[in-house]
Amino acid sequence: MLPNGAENCGTGDRVKKANDGRTARTAMILSILTSLLLASCSDPNIIRGSSVSSTNTSPSPTTALTTTTTTVPVEAGWTPVTTGPHGVITDQRNVTLPDGRQITVVRFRAGQVRFNLHMGSQDPPTGAAVLGPESLSYVGTTEIPQLVAAFNGGFKVNAAAGGVEVDGQTLAPLIDGFASFVIDTNGTGRIGVWGSTVPVPGEQVASVRQNLPPLIEGGQMSSQIGNITQWGLTLHGVAAPARSALGEDSAGDILYAASMSALPMDLATALSDDGATDAMELDINPEWIQLDLDSIAGGPLLAAVPGQSRPANQFIVGWTRDFITVLTPAAVLEAGMRSP
Repeated sequence: MLPNGAENCGTGDRVKKANDGRTARTAMILSILTSLLLASCSDPNIIRGSSVSSTNTSPSPTTALTTTTTTVPVEAGWTPVTTGPHGVITDQRNVTLPDGRQITVVRFRAGQVRFNLHMGSQDPPTGAAVLGPESLSYVGTTEIPQLVAAFNGGFKVNAAAGGVEVDGQTLAPLIDGFASFVIDTNGTGRIGVWGSTVPVPGEQVASVRQNLPPLIEGGQMSSQIGNITQWGLTLHGVAAPARSALGEDSAGDILYAASMSALPMDLATALSDDGATDAMELDINPEWIQLDLDSIAGGPLLAAVPGQSRPANQFIVGWTRDFITVLTPAAVLEAGMRSP
């Protein structure tokens, strides 16, 4: 229940008039109390005694991104890439396989970032869809100051690997049972199986990118993980081409894993070892694998996967295929993010 009088924040004039005949000292005290009451009415977090960030203006978790209010520490075995006032925003770990092949894993910390799905200039076909400025085939000017990373999407639509939804508009029908990267209207990203674990009841979905059945579901690797033919046609038929994947851990962190030479099992194992309970394969083959990172929001992007073929600013100038941008929320940026 609100403090007395807080239901009506326009009581100041009435209090003053009611006390016109009182002493100056009494009037001064009432004036001070009224000012404090008005201040409480202007900030619902003060009324409720809440420590929630001022960016959380909605009670629904799917309409306002809950930014981190506790410090995210550096974790042993991980190298911070971007840090901010609440600690680590993105960090990276490199995995060396027994035969020397390398897998890059980058973790985007929950509450520290938001995601946007961009359509390529050629794929997916957008038809009559009306795209917002943060869904075009290049990184828009409003995103650049908050940009901390960008990475490739999934297979071409004609590969029938799943559906695509952007800005609430369906470009290709979503398929039940397929792994899905779901982006809510607040920029939160999550991974699940469409029609089963996502979307959750009441979730306000903005965009969805599907790509094949899940690599990992509920902590269990796919029973088809060793069947190479189930994970896309590879260039020249090689078993371990360039591959990428996306996972989510129990804390809600999103992890991107990629290598210029990897089996589906390699990526699934790397993600599982790093705590991913759900994961999906993204695009494959050298032409399409790309992860670019900033050490400070809005700074120059640097290529993060050794051997990737595209320049680090490819997504900024524009690209033919879909991709995802990773942005620091405005509240984090305004708090004064600095590079490590």
